[in-house]
Amino acid sequence: MEIINIEARTFEAMMERFQAFARKINLLCDQSEDKEMREWLDSQEVCIILDISKRKLQYLRNFQKIPYSMINGKIYYKPEDVKKYIELERGEYGR
Repeated sequence: MEIINIEARTFEAMMERFQAFARKINLLCDQSEDKEMREWLDSQEVCIILDISKRKLQYLRNFQKIPYSMINGKIYYKPEDVKKYIELERGEYGR
């Protein structure tokens, strides 16, 4: 293990810069949390939101129960379509 000594003021300057960086990151995170859902969701996000497996999501796609788009070989879903599916599922099963 290597031990490195630095002056206290150098350490304080480093900490100030790190804290400024952390504030910027927190600000960016807060701004992105303002949106309930992004414009597009990927399969993993939809599985988490619906609490279903990837196989169940594939079933929903195959039987056209949830709309999707394929972009560059990856499947994406519109948040409003996921919300609509949730509402339909609750209506059908009384959840």
